[in-house]
Formats: sequence, C-alpha cells, structure tokens
Amino acid sequence: MTRVAAVDCGTNSIRLLIADLDDSGTLVDVDRDMVVVRLGQGVDATGRFADEAIERTREALAAYVERMLAADVERVRMVATSATRDASNRDVFFAMTAELLGRVESGAVAEVITGDEEARLSFRGAVRGLDAADGPFVVTDLGGGSTEVVVGDADGVTGAYSADIGCVRLTERALASDPPTLDEVDRAVEVARDELGRAFAAVDVSAARTWVGVAGTLTTFAALHLGLDSYDPARIHHARIPLADLHVLCGRIVGMSREERLGLGPMHPGRADVIGGGALVTRELARHFADRAAITAMVVSEHDILDGIALSLR
Repeated sequence: MTRVAAVDCGTNSIRLLIADLDDSGTLVDVDRDMVVVRLGQGVDATGRFADEAIERTREALAAYVERMLAADVERVRMVATSATRDASNRDVFFAMTAELLGRVESGAVAEVITGDEEARLSFRGAVRGLDAADGPFVVTDLGGGSTEVVVGDADGVTGAYSADIGCVRLTERALASDPPTLDEVDRAVEVARDELGRAFAAVDVSAARTWVGVAGTLTTFAALHLGLDSYDPARIHHARIPLADLHVLCGRIVGMSREERLGLGPMHPGRADVIGGGALVTRELARHFADRAAITAMVVSEHDILDGIALSLR
C-alpha cells in the first residue's frame, strides 16, 4: 500500500483526499475534507486572482499539508482547474503551492490540467463502485467555473467536453440580485443553454443509460431531496433523484434568497450564494438528458475527480 494525497483546487473550493492505494488500483479512504476558498472570485471579470482569494487558498492548503505530514503521505498530486487556467497572475499561485507541497514530496506543485483531462479524471472517480451493467454512463462534474460532460463505460471514456459555465461563473455573470429577478434568471438560462449547447454538440449522450452527478452542488441537491437535516455523505452517495423532482428542487433553490438557503440544513455556508446558478445549470443538463437519452433520474456520487487524481498516482 502507498499512502497518497489528492488535492483538487477549483473555482469555489479546495478539497483533500488522503487514501491508501495498492498495486491493483484499490483505494481506501483515510481522510477527506473540503474548504470553500472562492479562488475564482472575480476572475471572470478581472482576469486575475484577488489577493485575498490566494491568501484564503494558501491557508487552507497549509492546513492540508500538515494533515498529509501527520498521515505520512508518500506521494501527492494537486490539480488546479477552471479559474487557474484563466488567471493572469497564476504564477503567484503556483509558487505558493510549490512551497507548501514541497514539504510533502520534493518537486510537487499544482498542475493546470486541460478540460479533457479534468473530464477523464472525474469520470474515473465517479463510476468507481457502480455496476458496469448500468453503463454507458454520462458523468457531469458541476464546478464553480466549468462543467464537465463525459460519456463512457467500463472500458473508459468515449467523449468529453468541458463547458465554461459553473455555479460561480454563472452567478457572477448574470445573477446579481438576492434573490435573482426574473429577468436575471432568464438571462442566466440563456447563458447556460448557450455554453452547454457546445458540450452536447461535441459529446453524443444518446446511448447513455445512467446519469452520474458529482461535486458539491449536486450532492447538496441529493441531501435536500432526501430531506436530511445535515450533510451525510454515506446517505448521499448513490442517492437517486428523479428528473421531475430535480426540476422542482432547482426551481425552488433559484427563487430563494441567500438567507433562506442558509436555513436549509445540508447547505454549506460557502455555497449558499452561488447554488442558484448551479441549479440553473443542473436544470439545463436534466433537460438535455431527458430529450437526448433514455434517462429519467440522476445518481449522485461522492466519488469524483479527487478519487481519479488519487488513482492516477498508482
């Protein structure tokens, strides 16, 4: 067994997985965590990271490194996704990650991965533990700045696209009011529809039998659908949401204020102001899957790109 650590630094959150990995590819969780750092704050408008966003990320990563050292991690891989691809001052971010990760493994530094690799890592993690007979699968990883749409089966990925739309990006671009106005919602739907249209033009989902949704927006929807008072990963993992129920839930979330969303038990405080944008992206995804494939529900997975990153260290 090799003790490995995977770090996923996205537009909205930074997440950690420490796990034991054997030569056969079996992964056994040791520790998981998530901190909302909003690294992508304002990047869509300014093209650069805000100083305070880099500092929030540095503090969270420093805490993760201490946990890696305490757990005797041997290998570490950190990937940085949508916001980092877009930021003009990304060198400051990379220098910070090299300084911290180098304490765990010499030469380690965050990597900017392509949208295609992000999609493939997400797929590998998401289908872990699912019955291959339920494939082909379409996996969607709805993040802060991008949404990956990936189709594949037990043999691997057959099509993938990373759309430049996510809960933070859509909120900053179109949903300024709290709660959003009807005109803002209409504009946001147009933006989401346009961006996701590119994904569905590039990826044929017609053969997919199972939709697997990953990342915080979709796992939060599963928690709300289940009526949970607090976030419970064990109950959320592989929960199934009929599309009709998902449409109703998304509409409810979009119409709420931030304060009302905060009153929902499983809602993470760092997600409450942007999950309305995520709901509109989700609703568009559901519409496409209902029209283009024989899909009637979304299966939510707590396994995602973190698992894919960890497995890549084999």
